[in-house]
Amino acid sequence: MKWVKSWYLNDIILLALIGIFFGAIFMGTNFVYNILSAALTPFGLSGLANELLLGLWCMPGMLAGYLIRLKSSATLGELLAATVEMFFGGQWGITTLISGVVQGFGAELGYIVTGYKHYDWLGLTAAAATTTVVTFGWDLARNGYYKLQLWLLILYVVVRFISMFVFGGLLTKTITDLLDRSHVLKSTH
Repeated sequence: MKWVKSWYLNDIILLALIGIFFGAIFMGTNFVYNILSAALTPFGLSGLANELLLGLWCMPGMLAGYLIRLKSSATLGELLAATVEMFFGGQWGITTLISGVVQGFGAELGYIVTGYKHYDWLGLTAAAATTTVVTFGWDLARNGYYKLQLWLLILYVVVRFISMFVFGGLLTKTITDLLDRSHVLKSTH
């Protein structure tokens, strides 16, 4: 696929579909998060549930940016998914929108760093890395991660990056390749 400079109706429709699809997925993962968090609590690791699932929660931004290849598509994709989750009655309410902007900007930053030119493993890895850094910075401030012991912070960062790379990298690349082979996406030639 090539990077285009303007939005078309099919880009907007694809962005909306990503938002709706992931907003619905997020509702299911809220339950998984609650169960996982409860299971890890006796070990003092309830926060690890967030780290394990955050890649999935950040995937719409990375996928939208990688599929649509337009400036702001990553941020908008994540924000739309957060909006859908909020309207479906997600457990974090309106604060989901703030998370959507932060997570979407994290993914967008990966594409900005690569100059919106690398829609390959470099671009996906950059998006995973910048999303990890931006969201972790947000959690340091918002969720008090700065109070955690150093070994726990390191564990959280490593698990978060792995989650970002698996969901936002491997799964995004797989989905995109399948859509490309089925000729659903714009021509790459």
